[in-house]
Amino acid sequence: MSSPHAQLHNPNQNHLLAAMLDADFARLAPHLEQVSMLLGDVIYDSGDKLQHVYFPTTAIVSIHYLLENGGSSEIAGVGNEGIVGVSLFMGGNSTPSRAVVQTGGVGYRLKAHLLMEEFDRAGPVMRLLLRYTQALITQMSQTAVCNRHHTVEQQLCRWLLLTMDRLPNRELTMTQELIANMLGVRREGVTEAAGRLQQRGFISYRRGHISVLDRAGLEGHVCECYGVVKKEFTRLLSDVRQRQGS
Repeated sequence: MSSPHAQLHNPNQNHLLAAMLDADFARLAPHLEQVSMLLGDVIYDSGDKLQHVYFPTTAIVSIHYLLENGGSSEIAGVGNEGIVGVSLFMGGNSTPSRAVVQTGGVGYRLKAHLLMEEFDRAGPVMRLLLRYTQALITQMSQTAVCNRHHTVEQQLCRWLLLTMDRLPNRELTMTQELIANMLGVRREGVTEAAGRLQQRGFISYRRGHISVLDRAGLEGHVCECYGVVKKEFTRLLSDVRQRQGS
C-alpha cells in the first residue's frame, strides 16, 4: 500500500495549505504531521471532541450522518481540496457526523488548538477556511437534493466524478457495498447502475476496482448536481494564491 503514496509527501498538495500566504503557512508547517489514512479508518466519530484537523493529500474522507437505527449515508466528501473538521472553527468542539477514510492515502494533521489560534487571528487563514466551508455546505446541500430527486445511476455518476477530481488517476478501489453505504441506497441498486454505466462504456468494474474509461460520457450523463458543486468550489477558491510546493 505504501508505493502509490510514497511519491506524494508534500503538504502543498492540499489545496488549502497551498493557498495560504507564506507567513501563515510558515507558522503552521512545523506542526503539520504526516499521517497514513487507511481505508475504513474512523477519523472522528459522532459526538467526539475534535483533537486534530486533517488536510488530505492523496486520501479521501467521507463525512457520514448516522441514524438511530444504525444506517448512514454520505453527506460530503473531503479530499485534497479541503480540511476535515470544519465544525471546530464553526462554533463547536464536536459534531453529529462521522468521518471515515473512503480512499486510503496520505494526509497531514494539525492539533486543533493550533488551528484555532490561527483562525482567531481573523486574517487570511480565517477567510480561506470560511470560503472553503461555504463550498462544503453547497456540496452537502446538493447531495441532499440529489439523493431525493435523482436516480441511483445519476447519483453514482456524481459520486464517481467528485471522487475522480480528487485522485491523480482514473482508477479507484471500492466495493459496491461501500458505494451503497456512501449513497444510502441498496447494494442491488448500485449493482444495476454500475452495470448500465459499464454497458455504455463509461466505466469498467471488476472485483472492487473501478476504472473510468470515458469521463466525458459520465459528465454528459450526470445530473446538474456535480456541476453545481464543482462550480462553487472553483468560484470560491480559484482566485486564492497558490504557493508552489518544493
